[in-house]
Amino acid sequence: MSKKTLNKVNLTALGSERLADLLLEVSTGSADIKRRLRLELSHHVGPTELARDVRKRLVSLRKSTSFVGWRKRKSLIKDLNTQVDMITEKIAPEAPTEAFDLLWQFIELAPSVYERVDDSRGDVGDVFRAAVLRFEDIGPRAVLDPTALASRVWDALRDNGYGEFDGIIGLLAPTLGEEGLQALKRLVEAYGEMPAEESPDYHEALLFLRDLRSDSGDYASDQKDRLIKICLQEIAEAQGDTAAYIAQYSERDLERPDIAAEVAQLLLSQGQANDALKTLTGADLAGRALGQEDWDAAYTTCLIALDRVDEVQTHRWERFNKSLNPDLLREYLKVLPDFDDIEAEDKAKAKALDFEDLHLALIFFLDWPDLPCAARLIETRSEELDGDLYLILTPAAEALRERYPLAAVLLWRAMIDYSLNEGRSTRYGHAADHLMDCASVDDEIGDYGAFAPHLSYLADLHSRHERKTSFWQKVH
Repeated sequence: MSKKTLNKVNLTALGSERLADLLLEVSTGSADIKRRLRLELSHHVGPTELARDVRKRLVSLRKSTSFVGWRKRKSLIKDLNTQVDMITEKIAPEAPTEAFDLLWQFIELAPSVYERVDDSRGDVGDVFRAAVLRFEDIGPRAVLDPTALASRVWDALRDNGYGEFDGIIGLLAPTLGEEGLQALKRLVEAYGEMPAEESPDYHEALLFLRDLRSDSGDYASDQKDRLIKICLQEIAEAQGDTAAYIAQYSERDLERPDIAAEVAQLLLSQGQANDALKTLTGADLAGRALGQEDWDAAYTTCLIALDRVDEVQTHRWERFNKSLNPDLLREYLKVLPDFDDIEAEDKAKAKALDFEDLHLALIFFLDWPDLPCAARLIETRSEELDGDLYLILTPAAEALRERYPLAAVLLWRAMIDYSLNEGRSTRYGHAADHLMDCASVDDEIGDYGAFAPHLSYLADLHSRHERKTSFWQKVH
């Protein structure tokens, strides 16, 4: 290895004095490097000194009000990560109680940071979400009063505007212990007895709109009830109290298939299969219900637990015919004897080929996978293709282009036609790429059948959209 390669061995060979000189040199004009060097020097003195410097930096970050543009974004993220590393890696091993308090103050920074930076990419939030998880490691080693900690947790959750303390109860459950969890539960229940109050800072128009959009017509009460439910459920989960967890759901909540499925799985874990089944059958499955797949899984698990295998198979087949869920079909076929499963699979594919929702059928054949059937579906029902569904059609075309180029071309044409017919100029670049894809596989298609050959399609496309010059400029 070259002695000029930047690695630890070669740099160590320079000697401590020379390295110190270089660090001073490169730190000139760089606040980030200077700040990091000072933190390392503080750590060398001891964790107390490092904690003092970290605390000062957190205060400085909290007081900052200037907007952080994209040029300074990486520097901010690096600074935030540095503070977390100092707390969790340098201070926590020797002073966990001090580290716990510093980490808490760091998480409290989140609102002030979010308010002065565009976090549409989520990378600033990632720093805080990763940091809050460190409580699980530091908490059990810190010397904390359970009751005081419960109050601190409750205060944080009541002012959790950006969700920075989401999940804190579960993370700190071992630290809180039974005493702390009970104290927290009393605080939550006492809050439940108090009337809901709106923030005096909210404008009357905003309060009116919020109430209008809320389920009950009282936004403040809805938010309060939601907070209480979440907290009591997290406490119950930490205590292993399944009944208390389920009790937080109202009868209306249990009508939702996703919640019914969750509760049923909890009851099943307690060996209460009949109660689980009763919960599931009380759910409202009308229309495209949220959580249908979870409900199906819980329902079949219940029937299996009750040794009602025939009903399980009937349900799987009926649900497949409505949803084309490949997992349901796989489970259905596993139970069938040899040869019967082949016949049933053929029957299922025939159902998919005639399924009302072409695109759902296409997803099924790609997932199964059965590319011949996918190609057949496209070629026989191409007029039903929705070119706006590019998230489905684009990967489908890529999967089919090698063995079934005609089917791939029909998918590309659907997206091209949609983009041009609807004047979606933002998609013209993709449409041009799709047109070039059509040209690239033209020689591989021996017979277009009832469909226009590539050159004929191209001529027709040019005739219909001749004036869309911004599109044709992208076609090479």
